[in-house]
Amino acid sequence: MFNAVNPVSVGLAGLHVLFALFIYHIVEKKSAVIATTILGGLFTINILSLMHVSGGLHSPWVIGWVIVCLLGGILGPAISSGPAFLITLYYVLVQVSAFDAINGESSLFDLQAIAVLVGTFALSILSWLFWKKKYINTSTVEVQKLTGQLKSRQQMSDILVQSITDGIIVVDTAGKISVMNPAAGKMTGWGVEEAVGIDIRLVAKLKQEDGKDIPEKENIFSQALTSQKSVEAVQQMIDRSNNTIITSLVVSPIILPQNNELAGAVAVIRDISEARAEEARRADFISTASHEMRTPVAAIEGYLALALNEKVSQIDSNARSYLQKAHSSTQHLGKLFQDLLTSAKAEDGRLVSHPKVIEIGEYVQQLTDDLRFTAEKKGLLMDLVIGSADKASNTKAVAGGKTIKPLYYVVADPDRLREVITNLFDNAVKYTESGKITIGLTGNNDVIQMFLRDTGPGIPAEDVPHLFQKFYRVDNSATRTIGGTGLGLFICKKIIELYKGRIWVESEWGKGSTFYINMPRISSQQASAEQAKETDS
Repeated sequence: MFNAVNPVSVGLAGLHVLFALFIYHIVEKKSAVIATTILGGLFTINILSLMHVSGGLHSPWVIGWVIVCLLGGILGPAISSGPAFLITLYYVLVQVSAFDAINGESSLFDLQAIAVLVGTFALSILSWLFWKKKYINTSTVEVQKLTGQLKSRQQMSDILVQSITDGIIVVDTAGKISVMNPAAGKMTGWGVEEAVGIDIRLVAKLKQEDGKDIPEKENIFSQALTSQKSVEAVQQMIDRSNNTIITSLVVSPIILPQNNELAGAVAVIRDISEARAEEARRADFISTASHEMRTPVAAIEGYLALALNEKVSQIDSNARSYLQKAHSSTQHLGKLFQDLLTSAKAEDGRLVSHPKVIEIGEYVQQLTDDLRFTAEKKGLLMDLVIGSADKASNTKAVAGGKTIKPLYYVVADPDRLREVITNLFDNAVKYTESGKITIGLTGNNDVIQMFLRDTGPGIPAEDVPHLFQKFYRVDNSATRTIGGTGLGLFICKKIIELYKGRIWVESEWGKGSTFYINMPRISSQQASAEQAKETDS
């Protein structure tokens, strides 16, 4: 059967060239193993084609056939068996084409063909057995390396999560727990494996810090999943045995980087019960001490005032000077005790507040008139801006030359609000040597905004983030000569937060400062309804 070139041999030779030049790289993109197997098989078949026309098993091309079969095992069993399979297919096609249709005979069982087939399989198997321990596929090494890295990283992540003393809970988009570490299990009273698949609201039962129920839409997990933003809160957590702890929670959404799709949320929970108890003890001490010290200080201040009263006592000028300094220091000490007491109450929620409906436009107008004298006494101009910073008022002209001013209603305690604005104003007067102090009011349908601007020295950028912290004071030459407790702005912040508002400052060193207050605005209809309730009560 090796006596002539046949059409199958010619066709396979052309297929080999075509595959090597054009098809191999296309198949390789899908599977390098398949591409290499086919190419190796075609190469082996072409060597056999040369054997056909040059003496069969006696051809010198037998050496090439043996070498190809022996080297095929280097690339693994799949590639090694490829030539054997294709050679078998080749011989079947050759023998079918050689079938004698007239005599009904075929040389399908030619001894040389059988020898080539058996030899190919035997050499391929021996090649693979020989090379499998001496050669490691590069892709296999990479896969094994990557698998090891993934396992190592997974183990490291598991160890870290299990070791963290803060509670870690991961939920899916439906709010069901997928991961929980032992610390979270201890806080909630649930077993780690037991909690998986359970709704987070059943495992971590949350209430407001003061014990009030939290509406469903305000649940911290729901907020994080809905807004896809990190949410922080301090809340009570009730465990499985109805024990209560105070927790600091930070819930962050999990966003897949590939398509920005929400995959769930992760919560970091810290038990701050002991810290809160310590703060309460400290606040009680400060409150008690301030209250007790205020009485003797007030008595000293009163006696000094009597001593300075010319109708009560006669003293020389030197003694009067000393008494005046003592009286001033006593007033400062009394202010410190009062601020300590107020700050302690603000921290633990005992700050007395009697909120009512206030029309802020009229309120600020009256307050500005009351404060104007203090500014002018120091030689400072005083300005009121209603509407925007660029206009003196935001009014509408109507028939007859009259104007209509917008009505800005809020719900707050007027005395507490006066305390805030007066504190900001006093600071502005103390630190502004010349220029102007501006009180302004503007707003939209949802928010009213008050601002107080001065032309003082301004605040260094590094001090701005800390300005509303307890006992924090800007330390520079302009402030060292001016007294203060460092509690005023802290108290202002706490008061504004009572009414769900926000206070902040914008300042540039050498260019003055502007303090802003935002508070929720209510409509005229809501204001009328609230005023009716106040009247009925």
